[in-house]
Amino acid sequence: MTNNTHPKQSNFWRRIPLWQKILAGLALGILAGALLGEDATVFKPIGDIFISAIKMLIVPLVFTTLVVGITSMRDPQKMGRIGARTIGLYLITTAFAIAIGLLASTLFQPGVGLEMSFDKPVEAKEAPTLVEILVGLVPQNPVDALANGNIMQIIVFAIGLGIALTLIGDKGEPVVRVFESFAQAMYKLTEIVMAFAPFGVFGLIATVSGSYGMEVLLPLAKVIGVAYLASLVHVLVVYSGLLAFLGRLNPMRYLRGILDALVVAYSSASSSGTLPVSLRCAQKNLGVSEGVSGFVLPVGATINMDGTAIYQGVVVLFIAQLVGVDLSLMDYGMIIATGTLASIGTAGVPGAGLIMLSIVLAQVGLPLEAIAVVAGIDRILDMARTSVNVAGDLMVTTLVGKSEGELDLNIYNAIDEASNTSLK
Repeated sequence: MTNNTHPKQSNFWRRIPLWQKILAGLALGILAGALLGEDATVFKPIGDIFISAIKMLIVPLVFTTLVVGITSMRDPQKMGRIGARTIGLYLITTAFAIAIGLLASTLFQPGVGLEMSFDKPVEAKEAPTLVEILVGLVPQNPVDALANGNIMQIIVFAIGLGIALTLIGDKGEPVVRVFESFAQAMYKLTEIVMAFAPFGVFGLIATVSGSYGMEVLLPLAKVIGVAYLASLVHVLVVYSGLLAFLGRLNPMRYLRGILDALVVAYSSASSSGTLPVSLRCAQKNLGVSEGVSGFVLPVGATINMDGTAIYQGVVVLFIAQLVGVDLSLMDYGMIIATGTLASIGTAGVPGAGLIMLSIVLAQVGLPLEAIAVVAGIDRILDMARTSVNVAGDLMVTTLVGKSEGELDLNIYNAIDEASNTSLK
């Protein structure tokens, strides 16, 4: 009897879509955190193991998928065209994101009526200069860049190596085949790690939920709600609208296809950490080719700052309302322009969110000390902005794939079936 029921139980677990398993882990984590409070940190090691496993995948996955993506194009002009479209789309959506954040804060005024003191001065952070950015892109030692996880330098080296392998033709084929095999192995390892995702998400969310009591959240609940609403509007209106009007694609298929990546992004608060899942969603659920997804997603995970841009718009206006400063129409335009340009200068820089925020605050004359007000809830805000970033990465990847004729519409339009495919 036991031998007969065990396979049925195993098949039942496999039939449950991954995003539903992860969502269940998230819900149980919230419940555990609410019931146990700070004692819920006992589950933290489970989440830490999951995050470590995800981080283990990032460098080899970015490196191999980029090399395979470049070599599969076999056309430097095509790579340049895809790169230009990718960066252009990211800049456009970033400007929209800041504007939506400003509009949301203008409508709901989360800072009005709050009284808070700023007793911890915060130093202004400077974005690196254009020259520093360009010099820092080229690794002096590629092995050192790989060991330290410097994603921007890894991207540059991988693109250069991919182009070189393409240019030497047949002589590069053996190396290309090695990278293709390595990439396939990384995809399989990603599937194995993702089988652990529901438990890892449970550990992460239980810790966050237990660490933030209502006494911390209630005074700032409104700004959290506004940031989350703006994030939701950006995904449902801007991303879905671009897919519908530019790509002539059904946005509901896209939203279903990225659920796995969104849940992992929300729980881990790491765009780079979600990259393995994003690649799987792009290729298996949305039908984007390995070449396009392998190029666009690693770049997007590094430079796409839409979620952070929404955060800038919401928080800057929140701080202005908190200190009683009325911003002019010119100030609004300055926030959008400065935030968009700052997102380029701080892309891939540790602490980019704080750097961008301090630049924008200084530009419109608001006190930098006010950053300390939102520091306590930064993790909760970071979860939302990371989810937006990942959704944007996948939207741009889908649009670029469609424009290049490298989107399998049979897979994209069968997303209901694809999203129910379980890990084997």
